[in-house]
Amino acid sequence: MAGISRRVVSAGLLAVPAAALAQAQTATEWKLPTNAEIDAILARRIDFEHRGVGIVAGVIDAGGRRIVAHGSTRRTGGTPVNGDTVFEIGSMTKVFTSLLLTEAILRGEVASLDDPVARYLPANVKMPERGGKQITFADLATHTSGLPRLPTNFAPKDPNNPYADYDDTRLHAFLSSYTLTRDIGARYEYSNLAVGLLGQVLAHRAGTDYATLVRQRITGPLGMKDTSVSLSTSQTARLAAGYTGTLEDAANWDLGALARAGALRSTANDMLTFLAAVICLKPTPLKPSMDALLSVRRPTGGSMQVALGWHILAGAHEVIWHNGGTGGYRTYMGFDPKAKIGAVVLTNAATPQGGDDIGLHLLIGTPVAQLEPQKFRQAIALPVAELESLVGRYQFAPTAALIVVQRDGRLFAQLTGQPAAEIFPESSTEFFYKVVDAQIVFTRGPGGRGTDLILHQLGRHTPAKRVEP
Repeated sequence: MAGISRRVVSAGLLAVPAAALAQAQTATEWKLPTNAEIDAILARRIDFEHRGVGIVAGVIDAGGRRIVAHGSTRRTGGTPVNGDTVFEIGSMTKVFTSLLLTEAILRGEVASLDDPVARYLPANVKMPERGGKQITFADLATHTSGLPRLPTNFAPKDPNNPYADYDDTRLHAFLSSYTLTRDIGARYEYSNLAVGLLGQVLAHRAGTDYATLVRQRITGPLGMKDTSVSLSTSQTARLAAGYTGTLEDAANWDLGALARAGALRSTANDMLTFLAAVICLKPTPLKPSMDALLSVRRPTGGSMQVALGWHILAGAHEVIWHNGGTGGYRTYMGFDPKAKIGAVVLTNAATPQGGDDIGLHLLIGTPVAQLEPQKFRQAIALPVAELESLVGRYQFAPTAALIVVQRDGRLFAQLTGQPAAEIFPESSTEFFYKVVDAQIVFTRGPGGRGTDLILHQLGRHTPAKRVEP
């Protein structure tokens, strides 16, 4: 995507770095790190790089489970994080939703993966079609349905809790009015919308709500007592506070109609229990439906494949994984099916790196990113006239632009397909985000009017030219 990468909005998938892919393809034998080695990695990420507040890493294999934690539930006044600390796990929820799909097929509630989803929608909802082909359950679970990442009528009232007001009525209205722009099954495009719809249909078919369905069919049978959409009083007391990529306070998210794509909360201990079942370290009645998740594999257009819910990194060691992100959290889980090793990393800061590199390192030994200490920036006040002169549309590419607006003496920037986020001035031309580690530098022309900008993020410097006043 051109422009700012905001997984905090989309709760989307973070790509594996090219260096990690290359090493994964040549890796041979790997020995799990000791607890002291893991703690050194976590301590660097929290105490030196300042890319988080608390982080919990867990590994599991035939020898048992280990939890290593570093940091706190809060920047001030918190308690040390541990294996029972609760985190929002974001898009890791999608694996649970896909597992509900294979369970529904085994129970006869859905005929097959190739069954058209339209058959299970209310009569007044029109499912998009293209070229005489209908969207199937497999298309939704593998992100190849042709549906976009987010619905076009997604317009959050509160950018800090962007999904809260998106309900089933708006979802159904979108489906009934949307025209697919490419053939069904033709291309992978990660879609919160698709998996949110999948979970909605499955819950309706089972005659219950999504949270209850997850509890009855997955977390209950596996004994995952701390994995749910809504939290009890005791779980809330163990919830790590969320922080943005620049360690500002972040609100917890309510996912509305797209809850089935990213609303679960969980702990490292619960997620290791889930991975133990996935890699067959203990017998479970869910084994047939868990195995069925890998029965379909489709290309993503790169070195990755997508299964039902899971993503697959091929190499000397195959790694099956998913990550997650909400406004204040980054999470990762993965496993090596051959070695029967699982790993989970949960953090309470929405940094671009999250714990993906750490999780992959635990599984197969790929390098952990060595980051410079994060710079904490100080905002200044600018006259409204100076802010107003930067307002306009800045074009990155034909389909991607950044729209800059001024509201009540504050400047907001909105990338195509994403909610607006406030940007804060360090000088008359230099601005920074608090929701993510990214900066914008404007060029001012005659009269101080903005003419160009450069977006700085993740080591990339992306220019855009102003095309509208």
